[in-house]
Amino acid sequence: MLRLFSAAVVALATVAFGGTYEIDSSHAAANFSVRHLGVSNVTGTLGQVTGKVMLDDADPSKSTIEASIDLKAIDTKWAKRDEHLRSPDFFDVEKFPTLMFKSTKVQKVSKTKLKITGDLTMHGVTKPVTLDAEISPEVANPFSGNPTRAVTATAVIIRQDWNLKWQAPAEAVKVVGDEVKISIETELVIRPAAPPATK
Repeated sequence: MLRLFSAAVVALATVAFGGTYEIDSSHAAANFSVRHLGVSNVTGTLGQVTGKVMLDDADPSKSTIEASIDLKAIDTKWAKRDEHLRSPDFFDVEKFPTLMFKSTKVQKVSKTKLKITGDLTMHGVTKPVTLDAEISPEVANPFSGNPTRAVTATAVIIRQDWNLKWQAPAEAVKVVGDEVKISIETELVIRPAAPPATK
């Protein structure tokens, strides 16, 4: 009975005040969209998303986010285009295989919405970016029992700011747009601490 009571107290404290979560890579995706020829959008996904998120529901300004995304696994459903995006013309993934984000400021907008400002490092360049984020209430995963919540974050960046400047020669149209829309969907999970090693 005491064990059940203690577990309930821990669960309530987590809901009220947040906690330190891992990004659940199996339930996470980083998507992007960019204009092509000024008339349509090319969409794609990046690779595995990993990281840690410390959420303070009582004072969101104390929250912190660190995440990394694998760029080698970029996928636009067209192999030749994906190879070009991985090449030195764009991401140059052999030199810069990972996109990294580290928050510098978290602002509460509403009960479920945050503005997350941080440093985005990509292609060897670090620039500030602000994400509009929406966070779900916490639930208990019915399979693992782990406290779980979801975050959706969006932003628009100018690719040239990160030295992604390739452009096909064309007189009348811009082949690749300057603005890139980013959308990240992820579940966050608090995993139980590993039991101490026995002697």
